[in-house]
Order: sequence, then structure tokens, then C-alpha cells
Amino acid sequence: MSARRPEEERPEHAAAVRAPEPSGRGSEEDGFGSVAATRQSEAPASERSRDDHGGALAVLQNRRRLAVGVLGMVLAVVAIYILLPQVIGLDEALARLGSASPLWLAVAVVFMVASFAAYVALFRGVLGGTRADAVRRRLDMKASYEISVAGFAATRVFSAGGAGGIALTYWALRRAGMERRQAACRMFAFLVLLYSLYLVALVLFGILMRTGVLPGPAPFGGTIIPASVAGILLALIGLIALIPGDVERRLARLSGSHRRLGRLLGRLATGPATLATGVRTAIDYLRHPRRGALAVAGGLGYWAAQIGILWASFEAFGGDVAFAVLVQGFFVGMVANLLPSPAGGVGTIDAGMIGAFLLFGQPADVIFPAVLAFRTIAFWLPIPPGIVAYFGLRRTVAGWEDEPEGGYTSQSKVTVEAT
Repeated sequence: MSARRPEEERPEHAAAVRAPEPSGRGSEEDGFGSVAATRQSEAPASERSRDDHGGALAVLQNRRRLAVGVLGMVLAVVAIYILLPQVIGLDEALARLGSASPLWLAVAVVFMVASFAAYVALFRGVLGGTRADAVRRRLDMKASYEISVAGFAATRVFSAGGAGGIALTYWALRRAGMERRQAACRMFAFLVLLYSLYLVALVLFGILMRTGVLPGPAPFGGTIIPASVAGILLALIGLIALIPGDVERRLARLSGSHRRLGRLLGRLATGPATLATGVRTAIDYLRHPRRGALAVAGGLGYWAAQIGILWASFEAFGGDVAFAVLVQGFFVGMVANLLPSPAGGVGTIDAGMIGAFLLFGQPADVIFPAVLAFRTIAFWLPIPPGIVAYFGLRRTVAGWEDEPEGGYTSQSKVTVEAT
């Protein structure tokens, strides 16, 4: 028998979700304010399971789309690493591929494993929550590993800022019993924490390199411009955190006796309010080291391990890249991950990484094989264990759904920001 979702177990909660409230939030208490979300909450658990699963993972079940994606990846690799060097006269770059140091490649693999561990720690620190409830019990170390590694692989297969990993992780959180809005808040907190560290690094290293504090080439386009954009984004994140948690209720009050307008404003405000809650949660982790130690350490460790893979890849081909150039070049090149790619990021990230290090004056005959090694280890190697973890996660989720009806009691509330 499938385990009941929180709204199914508490009739009074379900009624509160469906019945309009004075605040004007009405049926949007458990979601993002869409009518579809409300209807889905009223559907049977088995039907919602199929809907959530299909929405997040439909691509994995579309063989034709997968085949096209794999073909696109192969063509992108051939174009960037074989055809392009020949066109621009860098045949030596291809010749270097056979001269890689096995020891340094092994070091890169060790860093890849370390990035797995750090990502799991970040997941446990943010998405696992702090409350001793059934959700946290389900999201134990085994489940955290399966979700993290499967999401890790999905992030690489489906680009556009890691949308594949986000969809899979959200699906797993919902299946673990987490309410929609709470799952969304924690996902926002997870992403804000991880990418705030990314933005801070761009600002810090960009300024320190340009001012000569850190040695290495410091082109304006690779230091000040990325630092400025990152600073603006950090400021926007700070402004989002200022959105009050009861913004929906305030807008409903402004609508006065216009009940329909109040509901409309409440729906429009639900998304920004949820995002603001996630941002404040991430800031809370940063402001309270004891409480957020695992999450912050996981985020820092993840980026450090990724840079370690790149460092070992350069060393494998005799590249001697200054530390600051390595860090800034990595973060500047990874901006290309935001671009949608039908080939799962293959091509866009590769070109972005190559272009970043060419901008910093590194030799092209070293950049091409080093970036290829980095992408092979950081991109391709996580996919097989991610597939294994995905099928393990399917079995874990099936076990959750087979738990007795009384095995889960929802203790979470969407208004709790930091749990």
C-alpha cells in the first residue's frame, strides 16, 4: 500500500488547502499558486506519483530523444577536439593526447570522487533538513547518496544550469514526503548556497588578480567584467531576501474587499515569496556556521574538487597554470553551463572553458587536451554511477511507498524558513 502524502493524512490540512482563506491564498498553500498544482494535490497518490515521475524524468524514457542527445554529444566532441584544432593549425594538441601522465589522471579521478562526497554533504546539510521527522529518516545517507549522484549525472546529461539534476532532486524530495512548497524552498536554498559561493569566488579572484595581489595574467574581460556581473547578481540575491515572508497576505489586504483580486495577487506573489524564503534559508546557513557547517563545507568542497580535477588535467599534459588563473578560468568558463544545449552541455562548456583559458594567455596546445581530460573525468565518468544510483533510487522510493499508512506524519510547515 502506498504511503499517504501529508495532505492526505490530515483532512483538516487538505480542507485548508482547498478552502479560500482570508489572506487570499486559498488553494495555493501547498504549491506555487497554480490551479494545476491544486488539482494534482487532490489526485490519488499513485496518480500523483506517475505525474511527478513523468514530469521530472520523461526524457530518460524517450529513447529517440536520448539517441539524438548522445549523437549530439559525439558530434560536439569531434567538432571541438578533432576538427577545430586541425582547422586552426593545432595538430600538436591532438598529438599530446597520447602523452598524458597516468598518475595525474588518477589524481583527477580522486578529485572526482571527492566532489561526489562533497555534493552528498551539501545535500544532507540543506535538503535533508534538521528536524527529526519521517522525511529526514527517509533521506538517510543511502538515499542522499542515490539522489545526489543520480542528480549529479542528470545535471551533466541535461544542461541549462543543471535543470536535469534539479528536476530529479525535486521529484525525490516529493516522493520522500516533503510538501511542494517546502521542497521548493529547500531547492532554492540549495542552489543559492552553491552558486553564491561561485559568485563570491568570481568577485574575489577577479579583483585580487586585476589589482596584482594574486599573480598571473589579468585581462579586463576575464577579471573585472565577470566580477562586476557576479556582484550585481549577489546584490539581486540580497534584494530577493528582503521580500517579506507574508507578502501574499499583505497584497491580499491591499486588495480590500476585492476577493478575486486578492486571490490573484496571492498567486502571483507565491513564487517570489517561496524564492525569498529559500534565499533567507541559504543566508541563515552562512550566518550560523555551527548549524550550516555541513552545507557550507559541502559547497566549498564541491567547487574545490572540481577545480582539483581541472588542475590535475593540466598537470597531466605538462601545463603549469597559476593558481588564480586556474580558479578564475574555471569559473568564467563554467558560465557556459547556463546555455541550453541539446547535447547535455557538451560543446558549450567545452568551448567556454577553452575560450576562458585562451583569454588568460595559456598555450592552446595544452588547453585542448587538458579540457578534454577534465570534461571526460568530470562529465563522463559520473554518468555510469549516476545511472546505477538512479535505479537504486527507484527501489528506495518504491520502499517508501510501501511503508504502512501510519509510517509518516507530516510535521513540516511551509512557513518554516530554515528547516
